[in-house]
Amino acid sequence: MARGFLSAMARLAGIAVGSRVPQGAALAVLACLAAADATAAPRRVVSMNVCTDQLAMLIAGEGQLYSVSNLAGDERTSVLASQAGRYAVNNGFAEEIFMMKPDLVLAGTFTSQATVDLLKRLGFRVEQFAPASSFDDIRADLIRMGSLLGREDRAASLVSKMDQDLEALRARSVDAKSVAIYYANSYAAGTGTLADAVIRAAGLRNVGETLGAVGVVRLPLELLVLANPDLVVAGDANYRAPALAMEAYAHPAFRALGSEAVASQGQYWICGAPFTVEAARLLQDAAIASGRDSR
Repeated sequence: MARGFLSAMARLAGIAVGSRVPQGAALAVLACLAAADATAAPRRVVSMNVCTDQLAMLIAGEGQLYSVSNLAGDERTSVLASQAGRYAVNNGFAEEIFMMKPDLVLAGTFTSQATVDLLKRLGFRVEQFAPASSFDDIRADLIRMGSLLGREDRAASLVSKMDQDLEALRARSVDAKSVAIYYANSYAAGTGTLADAVIRAAGLRNVGETLGAVGVVRLPLELLVLANPDLVVAGDANYRAPALAMEAYAHPAFRALGSEAVASQGQYWICGAPFTVEAARLLQDAAIASGRDSR
């Protein structure tokens, strides 16, 4: 069987049938074929993460992306929800991914590591993407996704368009008003976050940075009131069901803030992609429309 296998590899390499094939040469051919297969553009891609879902949907060629996560079709989470119906849906379980027989699996670094490890042990190629925290991260992720899918030109085009859109934001005249990103459970966004990058792209000032916050941290309501920001992006402040996570939004002190409330449009803030510029544009529009004097 070994001799037949080596002969088959020789035939694939163009060596005449019946020729004597040294074992070392045949193994070298096999190595070359494996290397070529590893660098070939994948033809059946499965994404298990809402952010890799959207990067892949933006970049993949026709028929290349087979499946996206169950969050890809959620309009509250995914900007590209209307496109998700083109693909099979997965729930991130190793057994269902196995049955799809992908040649590339895309995942986030917060995707269940047990699932990722099992898929790797089963021989699947898994590429993980960390959450983007800046527009530089977005550029790098687009370029990497383009390389993984063999769609470098498409990725470069998206990066170029995003940079043009960012430049257009910088060209607009806007007062550097203060902005607080105030999530459920009183979490706020400081430096080193995608939200901070969005605020900077809009030409505004992040209250989280002013207060010395790094990353996403708990911010007592008292500190938010003392900071008295010009604008507040407050997650789902209109959440109707009783929930302790939303209690700060119902507090009289929060409601008494003179800050301009800005709809969060959370789907633009969750994942780093070219559409993240839209979050900055909406924030900038709100700052320009706000009648409050900046301090």
